[in-house]
Parts: sequence; C-alpha cells; structure tokens
Amino acid sequence: MRLLVTGGAGFIGSNFVKLCVQGSFAEVSEVTVVDSLTYAGNLDNFTKEELNSFTFIKGDICDRRLIAEIVPAVDSVVNFAAESHVDRSITDSNSFMQTNIMGVFNLLEAIRKNPKVRFLQVSTDEVYGSILKGSWIESDPLLPNSPYSASKASAELLVRSYVRTHNLDCIITRCSNNYGDYHFPEKLIPLFITNLLEGKKVPIYGTGQNKRDWLHVKDHCLGVYLALTKGVSGEIYNIGGGTELSNLEITQKILNHFEKSLDCVEFVSDRPGHDFRYSVNWDKAKNQLDYNPTVSFESGLQETIEWYQANQEWWKPLKQQK
Repeated sequence: MRLLVTGGAGFIGSNFVKLCVQGSFAEVSEVTVVDSLTYAGNLDNFTKEELNSFTFIKGDICDRRLIAEIVPAVDSVVNFAAESHVDRSITDSNSFMQTNIMGVFNLLEAIRKNPKVRFLQVSTDEVYGSILKGSWIESDPLLPNSPYSASKASAELLVRSYVRTHNLDCIITRCSNNYGDYHFPEKLIPLFITNLLEGKKVPIYGTGQNKRDWLHVKDHCLGVYLALTKGVSGEIYNIGGGTELSNLEITQKILNHFEKSLDCVEFVSDRPGHDFRYSVNWDKAKNQLDYNPTVSFESGLQETIEWYQANQEWWKPLKQQK
C-alpha cells in the first residue's frame, strides 16, 4: 500500500508514521508525509534513519493544487492534519475552520477525481459533546460544544456526503484523549509533566472533576491502521482506551510520580463550554476490526513521564515558542 499521511509530523501522525516505517504495519509499503510544520508539527519527532524511510513534502492540505498533485500517486490517505487545541479554538477559530473543514474538502475533491484511493478521516470523541453517564456508540448524534469539535464534526459531515453522493471509499475514526511521546506540551499530560520538571505549578480548570477516557497514542495508531485495512467504507469506528479519569485524578497520578503534593496545583477559571465527560464504546471496532488497546494506563503514563524526563531538549524549545 502506498500511503499518504497528512499531518504526519504532528503528535499522533508522527507516531503513526514511525510505526509504518518500523515495519509494524505489514500492508504499508511506501509512505509520503505532507505537513505544513505549524507550531505543533516537528520533524525532530523522527530520527535521521526514519526521515530517510519516507518522502516528506512540506505543504498544507488547504493547498488544493498540491493535494491534487500528490493524491493520484497513492492508494490510501490518512488525514491527521488538524488544529486540535480547544483553548486555541476559543480565542481564534479561523485556522480551525480552514484546516479542519476546507483542508478536508480539498482532500475529498482530490479523491473524487481519483476514486480508487481510500480515505480515512481521523476524528475525535469531542464531536459527540458531553455525556453524564454511559458511553457513546457511533450512531449517537453529533453535538459539539467548542469551535474545535464543531469543525471536526463538520469535516465528518463532508466525508459522509462524499460517500453518499460520489460513492467514495471513506472511513471515519473517533478517538478518545491521546497521550504518549512527542505530545506538544500544551495538552494536560505533557504540560503537567514538563511544568513539574521546571518547578512550576500545574493549572487545573474549575474543580478538576471533568472526566476523559485516556488512550495511548500507539493504541490509537493501531486502531487507525485496522480501520484503514479492515474497515467498511462509509462506516465510523470509535477507538477508546478504557481508562476513565478525572483531571484531578490524573494530576494526582503525575504528582505521585514526582513525590509532589496538591500544593503544586493551581485551580484556574474553567474554560467556556468545557465538556464535563467523554466516553466512547468501541465494541464495533473490537468486533469488526479486532481492535483492543494493549497499553495499560499505568505503564503508559510511567513511560511517558520517563520520556519527557529524558528528552528535555525536545520539549523545552517548544514551550519557549508557544
């Protein structure tokens, strides 16, 4: 399979590309990465050997001409390219609308002209909104509550329309909260780890009771690959991790590792429209794709903390620029 990975220098995308070039995904024979290298895209996520194992093109999925040139040469496209930080979408939504909606439109238009290409849109559980109890299934309504999640839901509707109208071969995956190596230090886990390493306090929104399901990035990448190779066109697959924790609970686990107390926590004003709880049911992916998360949260968090401790030259410059 000749695979195009858009957003392949970002957190999740680079982890996916690494697994491809390391031989973890048997059906992938050739990888091309397109990334515009915004603040969250980073070629330092790759070793020199890895960089030599795929073709890299610096470019934006909003560049219709570029995408139209690249897509005919591949068999499948996985789209990780997205603006993804909710806080940034609240203060300035423009780039979210451009990349997350118009960028997906450009990809779909290119594939419409090359209908043998399979397309996988990587989405998020945030499109469902918030759920107080139980877990979402793929047929539940989309009720996004932030500009970020609204832009991702809009992209999904575009994908659905191109499947129905143009009979394109497209799949959507919706993942829960990712964590792991090479995560830009603005999200909760990497921000809190790096703040503690710098001797700073960690900021928790509101009371810290908001809950999320946590998914190791390698398990997410596995789910994406299984959906790409086994998924049915037009279908949506939830990809979950199976560990639900409140923000305060996960903070406590990180504090425990550093032998720190809650004195290191700074409670800050809650963000507007803050969803209280996310939870996905991934029975469909389990039954149809043979997906099961393999990384326990305890071991995954331990490995993630150790990675940030050992790779301060990677994240310190990023915190300075953000």
